[in-house]
Amino acid sequence: MILHLLGAGASKGLVADVQARFTAATGAELVAFFNAAGPIRDRVLAGEACDVVILTADLLDALAARGLLAGPAVPLGRVRTGVAVPAGHPVPDVATAAALRDALLAARGVYVPDPQGSTAGIHVMRVLRALGIEAAVAPYLRPFPNGATAMRALAEASEDNAIGCTQISEITYTQGLTLAGPLPEAHGLATIYAAAVRAGTAQPAAAQALVALLTGPETAGLRHAGGFEPVAAGG
Repeated sequence: MILHLLGAGASKGLVADVQARFTAATGAELVAFFNAAGPIRDRVLAGEACDVVILTADLLDALAARGLLAGPAVPLGRVRTGVAVPAGHPVPDVATAAALRDALLAARGVYVPDPQGSTAGIHVMRVLRALGIEAAVAPYLRPFPNGATAMRALAEASEDNAIGCTQISEITYTQGLTLAGPLPEAHGLATIYAAAVRAGTAQPAAAQALVALLTGPETAGLRHAGGFEPVAAGG
């Protein structure tokens, strides 16, 4: 039995952590594809076959409204958007808007996920505009299709004061990076991610088992370590 998953990049590390456990418990082989949230949503809307979908809660709500999900989405947790630098490099202060502005202006490489299709990338562009530095940073912006590829490239970056911004879950699962911290409160973004069974799946029991494993108490430690914060009842 093969189970297919389409997931936002923020969930990639968590899925990898539970994959062997899931296969041992169910006998199902998990085949997963990850990308920025927008392109994953578009694949589902286009009718691509899959059994489980992981996206932001808002995007899953929109898919549910179209009848594309079998049952409610279950939260994985809330993920904040953070700032990272290559391991061994000086870690900038990003605790305030002024400090973040200085760090971004000093960077000769600013690594971000897709500024048009990813949750974090869209937000980063808003932050640059809010700080009044979009034009100054533009020559040094290094966009990538998703957070995972952006962070892998950042880990190998050689530019002076190279810096990156994406979901903290993607930073913590990438070797060779140091988390400088979340974006300052005035410019922060905390996104709820959730998992759901795709309507029409041929493997409903296995799909539900995967959702239960990813969101249940036995993997709470993995979610916490990966940057997923608990979501209180009611969101």
